[in-house]
Amino acid sequence: MATDSVSHHWLKAGALGAVAALCLVTIGVLGWQFAVQGTDSSLTSGMRLGADFTLVDHDGEPITQAAFEGRPTLLYFGFTRCPEVCPTTLYEMAGWLDALGDEGRDLQAFFVTVDPERDTPEIMKGYSEAFTDRVIGITGDPDESARLVAGWHVYAAKIPTEDGDYTMDHTASVFLVDKHGVFKGTISYGEDAGTAIAKLRRLAGLS
Repeated sequence: MATDSVSHHWLKAGALGAVAALCLVTIGVLGWQFAVQGTDSSLTSGMRLGADFTLVDHDGEPITQAAFEGRPTLLYFGFTRCPEVCPTTLYEMAGWLDALGDEGRDLQAFFVTVDPERDTPEIMKGYSEAFTDRVIGITGDPDESARLVAGWHVYAAKIPTEDGDYTMDHTASVFLVDKHGVFKGTISYGEDAGTAIAKLRRLAGLS
């Protein structure tokens, strides 16, 4: 299911248009996965999530939990070989940020890989920037990555494929964090764009 050719497809210039076509299909076809990929039901707004970690951004620069403070933040966990859910979500994130324009300039967004063994900084950079330059990829040491994933109560698991490779199953929601680093809620996979943008406006203090 997850192959190099699929990943490379999304990095081509036509990626955004292809994802747009997939958005409508994916919501229906992958609806059964929400029970696995949904956000941990124990999470409530006002919690402080995260863990001490040291990883790198997609430019190879060190990054820690402190990066998620100081500005309102969107945080998404996925992987670059993801065939549908991740590219759809990154496409939508780019659209939300675009829709907010200059009003949303204080918002920052991160794409954290749940597959650090294969997602190098270079791969993360090329993948993220195929959608928008507003999303910064995060990868690095697998143990440090696992600590970050666990600290945000994110579900992530390797799923073997028939060809001897593997894909990843993971939480599909976008986490919303205020400028103090406090969890404020999520945007669910496939959520209406108007609702998602309204949440971002509140997060950024615009409404």
